Amino acid sequence: MTRNSGKSVPPHPLPSSPRGEGNPTSRASCDTALAVAGTRNSALLETTLVHLRELVAFDTRNPPRAIGVDGIFDYLRAQLPGFEVEVSDHGAGAVSLFAARGRPKLLFNVHLDTVPDSMQWSASPFDLRMGEDRAIGLGACDIKGAAAALLAVANASDGDMALLFTSDEEGADPRCVSTFLRENPPPARGGRCPEGGRGRTFLGVIVAEPTQCEAVLAHRGIQSVRVRFEGRAGHASGEQKPSDNALHQAVRWGAAAIDFAEVHAAQEFDGLRGLRFNLGRMEGGIKANMIAPDAEVRFGMRPLPSMDMDALIERLRRLAVPAPSEFTETFRGPPLPADTARAQGGLRDARLLAEKLGIPVGAAVDFWTEAALFSRAGYVTFVYGPGDIAQAHSADEWVGLEALRRYADSVFRIVEGGQA
Repeated sequence: MTRNSGKSVPPHPLPSSPRGEGNPTSRASCDTALAVAGTRNSALLETTLVHLRELVAFDTRNPPRAIGVDGIFDYLRAQLPGFEVEVSDHGAGAVSLFAARGRPKLLFNVHLDTVPDSMQWSASPFDLRMGEDRAIGLGACDIKGAAAALLAVANASDGDMALLFTSDEEGADPRCVSTFLRENPPPARGGRCPEGGRGRTFLGVIVAEPTQCEAVLAHRGIQSVRVRFEGRAGHASGEQKPSDNALHQAVRWGAAAIDFAEVHAAQEFDGLRGLRFNLGRMEGGIKANMIAPDAEVRFGMRPLPSMDMDALIERLRRLAVPAPSEFTETFRGPPLPADTARAQGGLRDARLLAEKLGIPVGAAVDFWTEAALFSRAGYVTFVYGPGDIAQAHSADEWVGLEALRRYADSVFRIVEGGQA
């Protein structure tokens, strides 16, 4: 079911979030504090699930990315009383909402778009279903569960808080985060926050993705490349020069590229090993008895944070003779940390921030996130959210209730403690 994007969306009443104080040395006061925490956790989870049901019901699949400034963004606006809210339309279904209250030090970022559903779903992907220990729905894991929890915390706490919701993470044409970063540069390292851009800047950014409630400090970059080869059409019975057959060129280049990737197998960064390389598509030629006049290869590569992405591309471009007629990088996402020259320093800064916030640090991951864009701009950044990446993009996608509870509780603690 697709939500009517034109309807007025009233705010949901939120369960109260009681707080209490007591002498930490008193057994009675400890019991009271535990009871209060348990009540708060239950209320946060309950409200998170209310929001998650609503968010899942909005069709934000990308593609087709038919997303406007109304619909799900109307819903978000209605749930953020007391926040200064700004919605920006970046075109082609890329919409962002920035909301701030007080003078926050941290920015919480989460994307609202999802991948398309598949025929393997057992029920409507837009109707949230509850299992004994999980919530099932399109985007519940990746990553509307985190968005719902952030809304719940925003209402349960009155602490300073900044939120950036986006709608274009799942496609090859991201605009929201890049535009935000151009307008909101990070503070100078070791100095005061600048007044440039629109005057909004933060000491750290937490990007929500499924990380099983652990802070992920590092992940691979991603590069997608289109390579074209040109030959000369002719009868296949004759002798051929290396440059005559475009498909022969493509095969020779592909074999050399695979060998090139294997040379980097021993390189390591924070537990990640080697250069991930994949020949995804190869096509060309006309028929078996004709020399192929053209061919095209599409490949993807996921380098380590310590690898120079420009140098890798240049080496691959020159692997074979004759060289490809066209070598075009169609998408690039930097690794996390993004600054190759000080990758270890970026890792250290992110670890210190996670430890300061009391968030457990997990292992580096192979998948890519937009945390790398914040890192490239100069922000101290890590990835943190509920759910397991193994559930993301799958039929009957789900997020665990305990993970939602833990995530909402940790964000509440950060915001209420004045650390956000």
